[in-house]
Amino acid sequence: MHPYLDWPGPLAFAHRGGASDNPENTLPAFRHAVDLGYTYLETDVHATSDGVLVAFHDNDLSRTCGRDGRIDELPWSEVSQARVDGSEPIPLFEDLMEEFPNARVNIDCKADSGVDALVASLQRLDCLDRVCVGGFSDRRLRRIRKTLGDRLCTSFGPAQVTALVTGAKVPFGGQCAQVPVKQGPIEIVTARTVERAHRRGYQVHVWTIDEPDEMHRLLDLEVDGLMTDRPAVLKQVLTDRGQWVDPV
Repeated sequence: MHPYLDWPGPLAFAHRGGASDNPENTLPAFRHAVDLGYTYLETDVHATSDGVLVAFHDNDLSRTCGRDGRIDELPWSEVSQARVDGSEPIPLFEDLMEEFPNARVNIDCKADSGVDALVASLQRLDCLDRVCVGGFSDRRLRRIRKTLGDRLCTSFGPAQVTALVTGAKVPFGGQCAQVPVKQGPIEIVTARTVERAHRRGYQVHVWTIDEPDEMHRLLDLEVDGLMTDRPAVLKQVLTDRGQWVDPV
């Protein structure tokens, strides 16, 4: 088992740091999650036009920062002036990793333009034992895996998820499936899919789950992890079930 996945209970991920409680993907959000006792943090990365890697979800600044501009078309000097929800700066990815040296960080690489900067950051930080990289592009994930090798934990790309759900042979690469409950009309997370993944040696992590009843239902299916925008709620559910694990 990859060190990132080695945990004595269900993995509890603070999605974007806990996007319902604080401005998403900001240092206050991640600090709040860590203060709650979270070890697993989830974030997204983009590279600016001059190759600076930032923790940010969208391609552009409009939704969270109220201003125009694509991340990959702006230099860091401009992106650094933007404020999430009008108050918090967009953090550098490496600042996030360095502020929380004991955290395990799930990284969604959102665009091809961010691959080189992400690979360089992970190599510079020498942190492959505490990160997992995912994304919605098989090609992008293959490129990252080829460069960083087996020391890096990665989640399935779309083709691998499809193979898992249909029962086909899962293409090489990836140690876990990180999936929604449904994709359109298709049920992704079922007892059969979870059992199939476990039989083949893969973990199943489900996003983004914010309601206690759904958390309980999925944990009863024996999924291996949940991602939530409401970290206090997930912590309470796991505590009530005797499955919350405090940081080492």
